[in-house]
Amino acid sequence: MNKQLPDPRINAYRDDLAAECLRGQVDVMSYTKGETRQLVAASAPLRNQPRFDAPLESELLHGERVTVYDENEGWAWAQAEQDSYVGYMPGDALGMEMTLPTHTVSARCTHLYPAPDIKVPPLDLLSMNARLTVAEELGQFARLTDGRFAIASHLTALGDYAQDFVSVAERFLGTPYLWGGRTSMGLDCSSLIQLSLQATGVACPRDTDMQEATLGEPLPDWKDFSVLERGDLLFWRGHMGVMTDTRHLLHANAFHMAVAVEPVTEAVSRIEGSEGPVTSVRRGAGTP
Repeated sequence: MNKQLPDPRINAYRDDLAAECLRGQVDVMSYTKGETRQLVAASAPLRNQPRFDAPLESELLHGERVTVYDENEGWAWAQAEQDSYVGYMPGDALGMEMTLPTHTVSARCTHLYPAPDIKVPPLDLLSMNARLTVAEELGQFARLTDGRFAIASHLTALGDYAQDFVSVAERFLGTPYLWGGRTSMGLDCSSLIQLSLQATGVACPRDTDMQEATLGEPLPDWKDFSVLERGDLLFWRGHMGVMTDTRHLLHANAFHMAVAVEPVTEAVSRIEGSEGPVTSVRRGAGTP
């Protein structure tokens, strides 16, 4: 019988190298403990190959940490601390020095400025859930330890979570759809839910099949749409969305190429033609 290997999406191994923690689970040439790094760029792609034209698997946000297992020709093979996702990212997006974040971006996105003045050209644009270290608050602005300035009202102290993940998800309405995207510039169906749950302090895996297996509890009578409630998650093969009330579904989707709200009956009818029927409905995902 063939030995079942760990899920390569969330376990760092390839033919020649693996994380030390996988010794005994995978048979490769060498193992390494890796090195912790922190994202200093506003965001960074996580790809399945060390090439800029390789498919986008996910994205990392400013201040998030990764474990780097290998670096070669400007690419870091790394695993995200937040959701354990593994892939290749540009090495120059990472910094060696670790900072302890104090705040997260709670707005859909926010600019960083070189001075406490909204009229000066901004230096960067950060997305929701990016992590920052605030040195002091100066009225409208928060001065970061790196010398840049953020709008204080766009930040929330680390650990001060939002209460309703659906309300968080609704802030992304109209955001462009992007396969593998995880920022306010573009996201996919599963990252919409992941980012929204993370903003409420609920850990959430990256992909739809992982979320379907772990979030909330299955709703047994899901085929009767009259029982649906705000916060219920609907899953298809490779797709998902969240109910905003008893009749409407919010989801990042390739039909609208955006985060959109539509009657759930219309969405179910249309998606069934490409992805098949609804596979499950799960309730209670927003409970820590």
